[in-house]
Amino acid sequence: MQIILLERVEKLGQMGDEVVVKPGFARNFLLPKGKAVRATDANRKRFEAQRAELEARNLERKSEAERVAQDLEGLQVALIRAASDTGQLYGSVNARDIADAIAEKGITIGRNQVVMDRPVKTVGISTFRVQLHPEVFVAVEINVAQSLEEAEAQAERHARGEDAVVTEAERAARDMAEEAERQAAEVAAAAAELAEESEGSDDDA
Repeated sequence: MQIILLERVEKLGQMGDEVVVKPGFARNFLLPKGKAVRATDANRKRFEAQRAELEARNLERKSEAERVAQDLEGLQVALIRAASDTGQLYGSVNARDIADAIAEKGITIGRNQVVMDRPVKTVGISTFRVQLHPEVFVAVEINVAQSLEEAEAQAERHARGEDAVVTEAERAARDMAEEAERQAAEVAAAAAELAEESEGSDDDA
């Protein structure tokens, strides 16, 4: 099917271009989304008559998208998920999860603006594009971990250019260190309590 693009469409063309696409793609996506019209003589005349208005509207939307892109630039969001010892998630992270995580940072986007070819099924840091406008994309990092502490450790590694994923051995070592710290705190508290009791006995004497 031959169509006229009403806005830039990635891998297809720019506003005003006439391109041939599969009928299903046109009927199910491009036409109902208002991204294109059928390439008929009537539509060509209508497009030319409205071109200036369409270009002005597009420029306004693009400027707004660029302002949002500045807020998103360099953004990394953490998503806490349960996972196995090998890092496989019990479930997955999809576009809606990413959009919701970004919204918690104060920037509202639609899940259909998150460009991902498959859901995330392992812990670690992944980069995805967010399409704010047909001509404006921005990359955001998604930090999937089992806890906030693990997410912070992954972010630090990633910043150093190292493999971000915390290994099972490292996770076990961290848990052991936390347990040792907890036990040490309990021992210190018990010792302090004994010391107070001893002082009280001395006073009674």
